[in-house]
Amino acid sequence: MPSNDLLRQLGQYLPPDEVALVERAYLYSERAHAGQLRKSGEPYVTHPLAVASILAGWQLDAQALAAALLHDVLEDTAISKEELARKFDSVIADLVDAVSKLNQLDFSSREEAQAETFSKMVLAMARDVRVILIKLADRFHNMQTLGAMSLASRQRIARETRDIYAPIAQRLGLYTLRQSLLDLSFKHLYPYRHRMLSNAIETVRAGRRDTVDGVLSLLRERLAQEPQLNAEVSARERTVYSAYNKMREKHIRLQQVMESYGVLVLLDSRSACYTVLGILHEIYKPLPGRFKDYIAIPKANGYQALHTTLFGPSSIPIDVQIRTRDMNLVAEVGVAAHWMYSSASDLVHLAETQQSTRRWLKGLLEMQTEGDSREFVENIKRDFFPEEIYVFTPKGRIMVLPRGATVIDFAYSIHTDVGNHCVGAKIDHEIMPLRTVLKNGSQVEVLTDANAQPMPAWLSFVTTGKARSAIRNYLKNQQQQASAALGERLLGHALTIFKLDAKKIAPEQWQAFSEIQGAKSATELFTDIGRGKRLPFMVAQTFAQQRNGGQPLPEQRRGKRLPFAQTFARWFDQPSTEQLQLRDGDGDVLCYASCCRPLPNDPIVGWFRPGQELEVHIRDCATLKQHAVRQGEWIEMAWPDKPQALFVSEVRSWALDRQGLLADQASAIAQAGANILQVTIEKPQGHAPSAMQFQIEVRDRQHLADILRGLRRVAGVKKVQRARA
Repeated sequence: MPSNDLLRQLGQYLPPDEVALVERAYLYSERAHAGQLRKSGEPYVTHPLAVASILAGWQLDAQALAAALLHDVLEDTAISKEELARKFDSVIADLVDAVSKLNQLDFSSREEAQAETFSKMVLAMARDVRVILIKLADRFHNMQTLGAMSLASRQRIARETRDIYAPIAQRLGLYTLRQSLLDLSFKHLYPYRHRMLSNAIETVRAGRRDTVDGVLSLLRERLAQEPQLNAEVSARERTVYSAYNKMREKHIRLQQVMESYGVLVLLDSRSACYTVLGILHEIYKPLPGRFKDYIAIPKANGYQALHTTLFGPSSIPIDVQIRTRDMNLVAEVGVAAHWMYSSASDLVHLAETQQSTRRWLKGLLEMQTEGDSREFVENIKRDFFPEEIYVFTPKGRIMVLPRGATVIDFAYSIHTDVGNHCVGAKIDHEIMPLRTVLKNGSQVEVLTDANAQPMPAWLSFVTTGKARSAIRNYLKNQQQQASAALGERLLGHALTIFKLDAKKIAPEQWQAFSEIQGAKSATELFTDIGRGKRLPFMVAQTFAQQRNGGQPLPEQRRGKRLPFAQTFARWFDQPSTEQLQLRDGDGDVLCYASCCRPLPNDPIVGWFRPGQELEVHIRDCATLKQHAVRQGEWIEMAWPDKPQALFVSEVRSWALDRQGLLADQASAIAQAGANILQVTIEKPQGHAPSAMQFQIEVRDRQHLADILRGLRRVAGVKKVQRARA
């Protein structure tokens, strides 16, 4: 049976039938774990009982408490999820299964394991926050009993707790739990430092106890004169880990860390908080610049309080936090306060806190991408330790962002569609560019355009995980769509060789064929072709054979080679008149070969290199002549009528060296309307001309010809030509 203390605790807030459910879960867990012992030698059931007791302190519901008591039965016994659902209900079974899956991880490196653990925990939290509350309580009890483990296990678990579990506890507002997890992690990672600091802190506290007691007595006596305030004053003690962390971050001694006192004042109402602030400022002078109002503008995790620093006796700083008792509950147990109140009227700020948490959790789900867990963690970890700024929408809504956030971060925090189409912003009524870093208290109005879209360059200056993830997803989807469109055109072109018209093939036929080829859909098949994972000719040939009942095609029966697969030499002598027309935007999913650097108006051919994207070459490219027959297939291509993109080309010049030669040539290129990307200079021996190679951006062959003419007019230039490998 559960302990009488736990039963009494449950009876204070759960009805009898729900207490009976928790009791039944305990008995089931006790039977399931019968004979199992912890490393400490205690019966295993003492662990789930301790986890349930922690959750009962947060007054979680009966389903969560039952799941806590059962959270290890799937992993450590032969009991199945289906059996749990029959014995209890599907919600409890789902909670137990979700907690169990967080432990079932096996990876090749500690970094990969931690990233995957972090990712799975955050996504589980986004679906049902009770899963993480159970897991956090589980980890807390394990940390309390970690002494029975080996040294290596203690350090591994302590490091994981510090890096993963404590940040999640902080983001959920579980301040007390976070502090305890960090302190226990520090104790097991650095036992000698922890012991020495703990002793030193206790010595400092003992030496100043009289002074602290005097300050507390004075504040209590003064506030007692205002009985309607119902003020409660207590000292705030710094933990060993927080002292160590401050010493390390600010490079100061323990004496400097401990030179300030911490005081907490609890009240019944918001208005009382501001009244007490005024009274305290009458008793001790406030330190300028150290006042923060987190009641008017709460932190992202729902935390609310007034912070002020006072000049105490002998000018010793006193750090004071003033908040209501309800705010203190949120500060201590964060999102768990949801289960401790039956209605929003019981807790003024609870509804807003829960809504903020739900928005954040929803944002985590939106951030989940097809990328690996490390990319996901890179995105979301930015949201766990933000130095926050507060900016306002034109309607006065407060938006909390990390320090360094830009207009784009703000736009995506409003809505993904706003971010995807933003073009600028009015900051305090002044039009500013997208990369503008926002300042605390600014009013921001995002300017959008339906035709605008995210740019890759945005990734270099956004700071929030949501913005970064949304931009990457958009760009990835755009590239996938472009690859699928190119692949569909390539396959359609290849089908013409077999006298087939792709437009006359029904979608159901493409779907059936794609599945036979191992693709989930025709879109995936086209995308694979566009990305070079499949050769369009081979796919077209297979499709044509299937249309022919699996029999060899007429050309194959006659032993003839198909025109698309002729040797390069014969193809070069007798090029096909059928060409695939390039489109603007294809440059995002195909490659213009660096060996010949084709430009609009050059005769071009596409080369399908095995496993690589389609590569566009000039038709007489030496590299293509050398390798095409052996390593790939090709297709004749044509440029768009009016290409909009810029293309990279290379120009080589030879000139007698003189002062200002490089500047004059660069000026000639600029006057022709081209941008220089790179310059390479070869210094000659003796009196031979200097060789310079310019990598430039041009529109087409005519533009390049204009540049060549301009270079030839530069004094001292002897020869200029288009550079090709």
